[in-house]
Amino acid sequence: MGSGRWSRSAWDDYASRNVHGRSRDQIFTARRMDPEFDPALIGVRESRDSEDNPMSTPIILASDVTGSMGLIAHELMNSGLNTLATEIYERRPVPDPHVMVMAVGDAETDIAPLQVTQFEADIRLADQVRRLWLEGGGGGNGGESYSAAHAFAGLRTDVDCMARRGRRGYLFTIGDEPILDGMTRDQMIDVFGEDIERGLSARECLALAQRNFDVFHVVVMEGYAGHDLGRVLRSWKPLLPGRLLILDDHRRLAEVVVSAIQVAEGADLGSVAGSWSGPASAVVAKALQTMRRPPGAGGMLRRLLG
Repeated sequence: MGSGRWSRSAWDDYASRNVHGRSRDQIFTARRMDPEFDPALIGVRESRDSEDNPMSTPIILASDVTGSMGLIAHELMNSGLNTLATEIYERRPVPDPHVMVMAVGDAETDIAPLQVTQFEADIRLADQVRRLWLEGGGGGNGGESYSAAHAFAGLRTDVDCMARRGRRGYLFTIGDEPILDGMTRDQMIDVFGEDIERGLSARECLALAQRNFDVFHVVVMEGYAGHDLGRVLRSWKPLLPGRLLILDDHRRLAEVVVSAIQVAEGADLGSVAGSWSGPASAVVAKALQTMRRPPGAGGMLRRLLG
């Protein structure tokens, strides 16, 4: 998947008919998981080069939709998807973005702990995101199943950027909770329809994803993390040192994601933060202040295009 190109005009038309002036419940009307987004029924999600996008770059946004975190999905529909796509086109840290959105819940308690759209490059993505079920579940078990997103990225995606160019895409999990320690055998069967005898730890799920994706986690402060950030960071830091982004304002998620990609591709953090107007500049600067680039990172587009 991934033909077509995102355009402001297509977004403006779509949003005027389906998004603007509507509440979260009016935008997200699903009351159960659509089988199209059920990981157990998905063989593979593909990000393929095409005439429209000859050097595709897969980008996954895997958002917590438990409890109050439905606000992230709502923000993506209000303006975040449009900001993400248009700013990547304009800033060009990577070529030809193909975006997938995942809805992440709790595999211990939820009916639909993971939902997965296609990789899309045009307005079809917005239509799929709007059809996701914001279950709003979760439980008092000390975390959410972000590892399910890592496992899907590692086991069920096929991306041309790696197969053809040896370049990884980007995966951002987004939420306010600690990460539960992987997926048990029963959870892998229930969520993926896949029997892995002893299940997978969080570190094993992450390692699977990191074969094809540069993985980040965005800690949303407008929720549990705002009350116990220390506990959240103790959960995540051993897994993703230098890859945790602290987001003070969920309305700036797209700017933070785009900026993280820019810095990972070699841009200067100060220059990137200063390029955003208004409050976004300070939010980006704080979110990325501890970000580290891995050895040899940077300059994907420059290397590909000269």
